[in-house]
Amino acid sequence: MKKNILERIVENKKKELKYRKKEFPLEKLKVRIRKKNNKNFFKSALKRKNVSLIAELKRKSPSLGLIKQDFDHTKIAQKYEESGADAISVLTDKKFFQGNIEFIEDIKNRINIPILRKDFIIDSYQVYESKAFGADAILLIAAILPLNKLKELKQVADELNLDCLIEVNSYSEIEAAIDAGAEIIGINNRDLKTMEIDINTFENLSRHIPEEIVKVSESGIFSRSDVLKVKLAGADAVLVGTSLMTSKNIEKKIRELKI
Repeated sequence: MKKNILERIVENKKKELKYRKKEFPLEKLKVRIRKKNNKNFFKSALKRKNVSLIAELKRKSPSLGLIKQDFDHTKIAQKYEESGADAISVLTDKKFFQGNIEFIEDIKNRINIPILRKDFIIDSYQVYESKAFGADAILLIAAILPLNKLKELKQVADELNLDCLIEVNSYSEIEAAIDAGAEIIGINNRDLKTMEIDINTFENLSRHIPEEIVKVSESGIFSRSDVLKVKLAGADAVLVGTSLMTSKNIEKKIRELKI
C-alpha cells in the first residue's frame, strides 16, 4: 500500500536521526544548552489582547514545491519582526522543506521575538537539539505521536523550558493533547495525510478546547477575513506561512493580517 506524505516524512526523519545523533551527540547538545539563556516568551507572545501572528519561514513544501527562490532566512525574519509579527516559525526539515536547524541559531542573534521550531519531532533528541540551537518552542504533531510519546516529549520540553505547540486535526487528537498537558494547541486546517485545506476545521474543533488553553489556527490563512473568521471561533493566534512567503510586500501583508 502506498504511503501518504506524512508517513514518508516520518520514515525519512527516522533515518535522518540516526546520522544526526552520530554527527552531533546528545552530550554535545547538552553542553550548548548550559550556555543558553533560559528565558522564554513564546506563550506570552500569543496571549495578547488581539490575535497574535506567528510568521513562518519555509522555502519549500510537499504540497507547493519551491515557494521562494531568493530565500534569505535572516533577512526575512528581520522583516517579519519589523513588520509586527509576534513570533516566528522556522521549518527545519531538510528533505521536504529545504530547512535547517541552523536557521534558528542564525535568526536568534538578529531578532528579539520568540522562535518556534517546526519539524516532525519524534525523539527526545530533537527536543534537546531545539533548545541547543536557540528555539523557544517546538511543534509536536499529535498525528505522528502515540500518547505516551507525546507525554514524554512534552515533559522533556518542560524540563528545558521550551513551550510546546501541540498540533491537532481531529477531536481524538485534541483529547490526546489535553491528556499530555497541552498549554498551547494548534488546529491545523490542513490534513497532513491528504494535504487538503479546510479553514472550517478550526471552527469545528476549537469548541472542544478548554478556555485556558491558547488556541492557534494553522494553515489556510490568506486574508484579513480569514483571521476574523478564526478569531470569532476563539483563535488567540494564527500561524501564517505561504501567504507571507509568496507576498511581494511582507510588511503590507502583515498589516492586513494583524487584528
